[in-house]
Amino acid sequence: MNFSGISRQSLIGQLLRLPLALIPPSARVPILQGALRGRWWIAGSSNHGCWLGSYEFDKQQHLSAHVQRGMVVYDIGAHVGFYTLLAAQLVGPGGRVFSFEPLPRNLTYLRQHIDLNHFSNVTVFEAAVGQAAGVGQFSVHAASTMGALTADGTLTVPIVSLDELSAQGRILQPQILKIDVEGAEADVLRGAQTLLRTHHPTIFLATHGAEVHRQCLTLLREYGYTVDRWMTARSMRRTRCSLTTREPRRHAPALGGVHIVLMRA
Repeated sequence: MNFSGISRQSLIGQLLRLPLALIPPSARVPILQGALRGRWWIAGSSNHGCWLGSYEFDKQQHLSAHVQRGMVVYDIGAHVGFYTLLAAQLVGPGGRVFSFEPLPRNLTYLRQHIDLNHFSNVTVFEAAVGQAAGVGQFSVHAASTMGALTADGTLTVPIVSLDELSAQGRILQPQILKIDVEGAEADVLRGAQTLLRTHHPTIFLATHGAEVHRQCLTLLREYGYTVDRWMTARSMRRTRCSLTTREPRRHAPALGGVHIVLMRA
């Protein structure tokens, strides 16, 4: 059930959320549904929808339909680890998950969630992902999901590039990428040009802003991806589209703040 899709503005939505305020932030609670049902979550680490199993419900189901046992998945912008845990569960002991997150607060919860659930198939990179290796400035937001690389950020963080890590043999070649980096999406793609052109993994990409969205579509078409379809996802309050090698049935929206599913070329 998509608990997160019940509006906060409705009476039933307000009533259902009242008991959540009584849960201590440090409480370890079982995830109630989905592929992660029975796994453990720290209540105060993020949205209660994570342990209710309804966080980004449509995206979660779509990702679950694509990730198979034995695959290699990159979680770029891992936050506190919901999609890292989901991928680790789905790929099984024979698969691998590489998670990338620069914010210390999020990294603490990310590692705790991995340890709490005894996943041994996850490698964490304490870094942002960009066009080239180096360091950058990170702006910390009141909402832990909203931090981003900016010129005037107050936190200095390391930056890695996927192509450079791949050339160094530090990451395996992926079948799935999930990217949600609050506006730095195009730089992530530029720093993975060789990997994407060579291996064409399926990509779940969230873009932030109309210009970033345009840049990402341009880059990915150059890399061999084409638009397939898009649809609205009310539970995420975003637009979802899909890119594949087939001819487009309709054009992706020109607005920013969209979630894109990119199929292998």
